[in-house]
Parts: sequence; C-alpha cells; structure tokens
Amino acid sequence: MYDLIIIGGGPSGASAGRRAGKLGLNTLLLEKEEFPRYKPCGGGLSAHAISYLDFKLPQDIIEWEVTGVKAIFKDQSVNVHKDHRIFALVSRNKFDNFLLEKAKETEIEVHTGEKALCCREMPDCIEVDTRQGTYQAKFAIIAEGAQGIVKTCVRPTDNKNEYGICLVTEVPANEREIEERLGKSLELHFGIARGGYGWIFPHKTYYSVGIGGVVKDFTHPKESMLNFLKDNGFSGEYKLHGHKIPWGGIKRKVVGSRVLLSGDAAGFVDASSGEGLAYAIRSGQLAASVLAEICQQRGKLKDLHKYESICKTEFGTHLKYSRIFSKLIHSFPERSFKMFIDNREILDKYLEVMDFKIDYKDYLRWSLLNFKLR
Repeated sequence: MYDLIIIGGGPSGASAGRRAGKLGLNTLLLEKEEFPRYKPCGGGLSAHAISYLDFKLPQDIIEWEVTGVKAIFKDQSVNVHKDHRIFALVSRNKFDNFLLEKAKETEIEVHTGEKALCCREMPDCIEVDTRQGTYQAKFAIIAEGAQGIVKTCVRPTDNKNEYGICLVTEVPANEREIEERLGKSLELHFGIARGGYGWIFPHKTYYSVGIGGVVKDFTHPKESMLNFLKDNGFSGEYKLHGHKIPWGGIKRKVVGSRVLLSGDAAGFVDASSGEGLAYAIRSGQLAASVLAEICQQRGKLKDLHKYESICKTEFGTHLKYSRIFSKLIHSFPERSFKMFIDNREILDKYLEVMDFKIDYKDYLRWSLLNFKLR
C-alpha cells in the first residue's frame, strides 16, 4: 500500500513526484513511455514556469534564450523586446527527462514503460491497473496530459468546444541561420487559425514550427500547416505531429474522492497563449503538498478540496480571464490583431502577462481603458 500513486511522468507528474518524495510520501510514479521520449511541443519555457523549480536548469537543457516577440498579421509585423529573458527554449525530450531524474533523486519508485489502464476509487484506497498488475495507494494524482483517459474516473473527456488541436514539426537548420532569422525573438503569426496562431520558435539545431486553433473550426489542419510552412520559406518533407490542448478557464472537476488531477489532465492551460508548463509544474507540486498534509496530519478526505481552492487562488482566475481575452480577440480578429501590430504598447504589455507580472484581468482592464478593444 503506497501513500500515493502518480499517473504520468511529464512535467506535472515529475514535479508532483519530486515534491511528494521530499515530503516523505511513499510514492509510485507510473509512466507509459520509456524516457527520454519525443513530445510534440514548441518548447517555450516561461520565466514564470522556471520560477517554480527548486533547482537550476543545466545550460545544455536551454537551447535558446528569448527576450522578445515578433508578431505578424498579414503583411504587417512588430518586434517588441524586454531587457531580460522571457522564454527559454527547450526540447521536451531532454527537459521532461531531466525533471523525471530530479524526481528520482527523492527516492520515489518510478516505473517507466508501464501504462496505467484505469484508476478506481475505493472506500479505503485507490486501485490502479496496469498490464503488470494492480497497485493500491491511499491517494492518486493523475497527470497523464490531455490525451489520456484514466482521468475519466474523475471527470468526462473534453468535448470539441473545450480543447484545441496543434500541429507541430521540426525544421532542421544551423545555429547561424536561426540567429540571422530570429535573433532573440520568437515569431507569432496571427490570423492563421481561428482561436489560435502559428509559431516559429528557435532551437539550437532546428526551428519548431506549428499552428494551433479551435478544433471545431480547424477543419483542414494538415492543409493549413503545409501552407504555413510553405508561406514561411520551409520547403521539404516534414513529419507532422498533432496533439490536443485543453482550453483553460473552463470549470472542470479536478478533485475526486481520493484522486486529484493536475496539469493538462485538469485543463490548466492558458487559453490565449496555449502555455501549460507553468501550471503543470505548479499544480503537481500543490497536489503533492495537499496529499502529504492529509497523510501526515491525519486529515480528512474533504481536505482534498484545499487543492482546488489553492489552484484557483494561485492561477485559476488568471486562466479564467485568459479565456475571456482569447474569446474577445478572436471575435474581432481583424481589429484585434491589427491593434497588436499598430500599437507596440499592447504587445509590450502582453509580454508582462507572459512573464506573470500582471494577470489577464488587469491586462484586459488596461487594454479596454487605453485602446477600446471592441
């Protein structure tokens, strides 16, 4: 009988595992893949996300440092920079593997290559089935990401109005070429997909190129992605990878009788930018902390709801307003995107949101007062 079983070894599960191990919980982490493994993602790690780590990232994990954003809409563009790093670009295979190794340092038990098939909430414990057997624990954290179905023991899967779809590929390039094209910027292309955008991110040996949008309005994603590649000068045969992104800011059930959902499984994603790493890391840590308090101080099952309230306080309202902001700009795309391009101050202020120096609620208020975004 474990204190805790964590399902998923990505950033949320690994962060939960490290926190649980440091707090002394007898913990088993189950991850379906063998690490390191490929993960389709642009790899933008915000300063906000890095601030939650209780260790330094090795320099070889950080492939590129970004201080600004080049926003592009049709034939217009604007480039805005800060005087400090706002994103570190990482390859998710290396980054995720590093986080899992940091979790292992706390001596939790980690099984890679072992997929959780289901999780059952029993009166006195939870049971998790894999092809290797059945495990029992007092509690579970499900951190399986957006694609998994084990979380359905707590909440139903998202419908088509509650998630987006992204296509991403890696375009090989040498460092000098990437430096000449992007410098310390990443590119965001607006008007590419309804409810989303296109991106070109710099990495050490490749560009991460992708597009994302609302799944119900994204009827021909492959065709759109191929056109995006061609329009930006990338010719060749590239392997396209697709993945789901839950829209943040939607009220979802994240607490069961003995189970907590974290990261993408809980829907903790910025609905405007699509960033989920910061909320994955933090929600995993918070889930482990709440469960440790219950286990070690003989708390009651109702205390699980502390997790929900803490997440709401720390970032729930922020994510709620990210959805409001996203709906607003995509309801008036021509006017909104043109304002981003024409008014450098709007984009400059948005970088402060990405830096978590102001929240979406304050940004929306500032935008409406200063620019009448309607």
